[in-house]
Amino acid sequence: MGVAGGPIRVVVAKPGLDGHDRGAKVIARALRDAGMEVIYTGLHQTPEQVVGTAIQEDADAIGLSILSGAHNTLFAAVIELLKERDAQDIVVFGGGIVPEADIAPLKELGVAEIFTPGATTASIVDWVWAHVRRPAEA
Repeated sequence: MGVAGGPIRVVVAKPGLDGHDRGAKVIARALRDAGMEVIYTGLHQTPEQVVGTAIQEDADAIGLSILSGAHNTLFAAVIELLKERDAQDIVVFGGGIVPEADIAPLKELGVAEIFTPGATTASIVDWVWAHVRRPAEA
């Protein structure tokens, strides 16, 4: 995890072929404006690139934005890669077009939270403040 005592570090990523990143940019800005350090990866990232960036940047969390319908595959790949890289302390959350029926299985897989359309930036920022902690803060 990031440097103890410093700001929460969040990688915001757009994995897969989805090219719509307005929501991800809005969330990245909201997290930044709330005092967090945000690393936005840009479009068309692979799960390997997302996890590699999170580890390299010493991130506390990964926020995935997925509108393509590939959420089950992409979240699972990120969670599995974090396990393989012994980086399970990085909290994974996300949002986008995720059917209600898919949310519980994703949480069982290890995704901490899913935000669906209509979630406010304030609710996402509040959730990150409440659920992403550094060891010195826990």
